[in-house]
Amino acid sequence: MSTIKESLLRFRESVQPKATLVAVSKTKPISDLEEAYEVGQRIFGENKIQEMTEKWETLPKDIEWHMIGHTQRNKVKYMAPYVHLIHSVDSPRLLKEINKQAKNNDRVINCLLQVHIAQEESKFGFDEQELITLLNDAAFKEYENIQIKGLMGMATFTDNEDQVRAEFKSLAATFNKIKTENLLDSRHEFTELSMGMTGDYKIALEEGSTMVRIGSAIFGNRNY
Repeated sequence: MSTIKESLLRFRESVQPKATLVAVSKTKPISDLEEAYEVGQRIFGENKIQEMTEKWETLPKDIEWHMIGHTQRNKVKYMAPYVHLIHSVDSPRLLKEINKQAKNNDRVINCLLQVHIAQEESKFGFDEQELITLLNDAAFKEYENIQIKGLMGMATFTDNEDQVRAEFKSLAATFNKIKTENLLDSRHEFTELSMGMTGDYKIALEEGSTMVRIGSAIFGNRNY
């Protein structure tokens, strides 16, 4: 059995049934994804829309494609016909564009709202107050072609596990606040908390993650 298959099966065993495993396949050739597909992997995460679209065109159509990278508004139209879940919705303007392109394709697109939890300025996302302002906005409530499935966040890239845990706890607290205070109407199935990558997914699972994004530990180092 190939290294990819062995790694994937090992991670699937450690993650499921607690959470969904998103195999992050960015920069990887189609042959690597086909190996993962052969052992039942159907959820892949990409961070560039053009690359994801090329893979979507080639690979089987029962794959769920997750956009996990920073998303430019002018590129949304290219993935709108097929993307299953956008993890990285980090602004009201992006959400408006996703709704527009979803409507153009007669679809409802699943979205996660990205929250900035890291002590790194390079990370994107809403803070909690911006998030609450968005959810109370009249324009947002009119978007019929998006489904807010939950939240996503990335912890600081650090060896300090206490810091990482604190950041995941803060994201989980925001997630629970939105649920308990009914800040979204019932048409939104707000159930997903996407947090945790190769280096910190175990902490994320302990703090309530329902979806982890694992790349290099499955496919090997990136090909940049």
